[in-house]
Amino acid sequence: MLNIGCHLSISKGFYNAALDAVSIGANTFQFFTRNPRGGKAKEIDMEDINKLKELMIEHKFAPLFAHGAYTMNLASDKEETREFANMILRDDLERLKLIPNTYYVFHPGSHVGQGSEKGIEFIVNALNEAIDEDNEIIVLLEGMSGKGTEIGRNMEELKAIIDGVKNNKNLGICIDSCHLYSAGYDVVNNLNGVLEEIDKIIGIDRLKAVHLNDSKVEFDSNKDRHEVIGEGTIGLEGIINMINHPLLSNLPFNLETPNELDGHKKEIEMLRREYR
Repeated sequence: MLNIGCHLSISKGFYNAALDAVSIGANTFQFFTRNPRGGKAKEIDMEDINKLKELMIEHKFAPLFAHGAYTMNLASDKEETREFANMILRDDLERLKLIPNTYYVFHPGSHVGQGSEKGIEFIVNALNEAIDEDNEIIVLLEGMSGKGTEIGRNMEELKAIIDGVKNNKNLGICIDSCHLYSAGYDVVNNLNGVLEEIDKIIGIDRLKAVHLNDSKVEFDSNKDRHEVIGEGTIGLEGIINMINHPLLSNLPFNLETPNELDGHKKEIEMLRREYR
């Protein structure tokens, strides 16, 4: 079964977001843990969560994706920015204990000119403070396109973070098809080679989830511009190869394409037809 969804708002609650997912043929969805620009998160309504649990069981949902705020820069050169990011990280992980079967996905951060080695050191410190030995939440570093001073533009940087975290048994990665292609990983012409490299450097067992997006920009451009499935430089065939690859086909996929709900429904219907 293809486990696929898209990014949905939880402004009206988790249960209503899950109903929207079901209405478009999805069996997972991604949500922001708080306003994507940061700030205080809404209180969790346990009645809403209990209804969500029942619906997820009824419709055989795959893990949900909880996406960290874009302002959460654990690698910043400013101490107050790192402290704010660390607070968000700890708070998000605590809140996710109440939400069933959910992965936590976040952008590792940007070193803003101080160098990736220093930025990675800050990220590792933050994760070591936030993740204790009893942590059961799957925490996923998102691979990035490599624009500006982003950390996570290659597997070596992601591995350095994972290796530096003491309690890393539930620490893995989420790949993004657009980001990978823009970062110089040719998922169109050499998907097997890309996955072999992930396995060699990080271990394929740490690859837990996929953001499924076409790309508006060319290969190895280091730009992050998502496109509707089949209308970009990766193309429909490249995306179909990803969802059917034996190392990826059982993972949860979430669309972050520039579409509304109806557009995502069409994408999901098309991909389900192409899933083998």
